[in-house]
Amino acid sequence: MADTVLYDLTEGLATITLNRSDAMNALNIDTKEALREALLQAAESPAVRAVLLTGSGSRAFCVGQDLKEHIGLLAADRDGSGEGSTMNTVALHYNPIVTAIAGMPKPVVAAVNGVAAGAGAGFAFAADYRIVADTASFNTSFAGVALTADSGVSWTLQRLIGYGRAADLLLFPRTIDAQEALGLGIAHRVVPAEELASEAAAVARRLAEGPTAAYAAIKESLAFAAGHTLTEALAMEDELQRRAGASDDHAIAVNAFVNKEKPRFTGR
Repeated sequence: MADTVLYDLTEGLATITLNRSDAMNALNIDTKEALREALLQAAESPAVRAVLLTGSGSRAFCVGQDLKEHIGLLAADRDGSGEGSTMNTVALHYNPIVTAIAGMPKPVVAAVNGVAAGAGAGFAFAADYRIVADTASFNTSFAGVALTADSGVSWTLQRLIGYGRAADLLLFPRTIDAQEALGLGIAHRVVPAEELASEAAAVARRLAEGPTAAYAAIKESLAFAAGHTLTEALAMEDELQRRAGASDDHAIAVNAFVNKEKPRFTGR
């Protein structure tokens, strides 16, 4: 895996770190490909029970597309020396990355350590839980460079804050500081910047020690219900609950409750 993305697996927790702090963790092709592969590796590995996604340095979580690389690719496309449409990156990179985050059968925590803009904001929005440094901020950015939303933002943002507010932030991009993000519902928690790494790791480790299959079912039920009727959602809940009820972790939890013990989940 390229050194633009770091991958560490410790006791069921996969920590994935965007590692271009000198470029505010901007997304060049190497970084996008490495991030996509890291997320797919985490999704497919039975040893991974939770994922922590963050950026290196203190300035940025991820500022989105690397515009220095992008402008060169656009020029090459226009003069015929390029390999095709630069915007193929949405299908090749951004869509698989967001699908891996949102569809991963285990919880994903985003530790937003600095600016999260454009696709970087989209990756954070796709996570299941966002812990945000008090010095961090969000910006949709797309309209500012004459682009529309990608990286799932058209889907995730309005589900976090409602259609009206999402339209406002997309049509009139501006910086949303950590406290406003908390008030809007973008951030779950805001913590002092110097405590972000430890706080986020503690939350992610707690999830890594939890009932992984039940978490996967919760994610699946929420995604399904967002686009279906109540009747259909109830039917899906029935199916998923039957599956969860047959899991080893459910039996472990019930026995622990009866014996007044703390359950030790296996993730199965």
